Amino acid sequence: MASDTAIKSDFHFRKPSKDDGAAVWALIEQTGVLDLNSSYSYLMWCEIFSETSIVTERDGETVGFISGFIHPDKPNTLFIWQVAVNESERGNGLGTKMLFQLLNRDRCEAIEYVEATVSPSNKPSQNLFQGLAKKLDTDCDVGDYFSSDEFPGEGHEDELLFKIGPVQD
Repeated sequence: MASDTAIKSDFHFRKPSKDDGAAVWALIEQTGVLDLNSSYSYLMWCEIFSETSIVTERDGETVGFISGFIHPDKPNTLFIWQVAVNESERGNGLGTKMLFQLLNRDRCEAIEYVEATVSPSNKPSQNLFQGLAKKLDTDCDVGDYFSSDEFPGEGHEDELLFKIGPVQD
């Protein structure tokens, strides 16, 4: 499906397992910008959604993680929940490489769209998804999804829906 000639590196891309849950939780915490969920949720995520998620290691250290799932109401859509890249690896295209690795998996063979929610202040994620659309030579439509009023408490930004596709073979 998708190709990326820049995938060659000393990164090791693989499906997560529950053994990765603690390291993924620590990576998400270290970003300082992503919503940190319970450690239990990352254990479950790495176990149950491993086919549509990815862990990236360099020299045995977890330096990247994407959590994704096939949308239950849209079986042709891969929804990306979180993208985390270790600070030492940012700006080198690791997020894009992980997305291409996911799209090339057998489990994602029928994927025609990639969706994600991104807050207005998260320019790196906006650039990631807009860049993915450009590399895939397809559209990136952005629209409202969750308003800040829908979140408990105060301080959470709106979440915009980025819809990339259709993804071509």
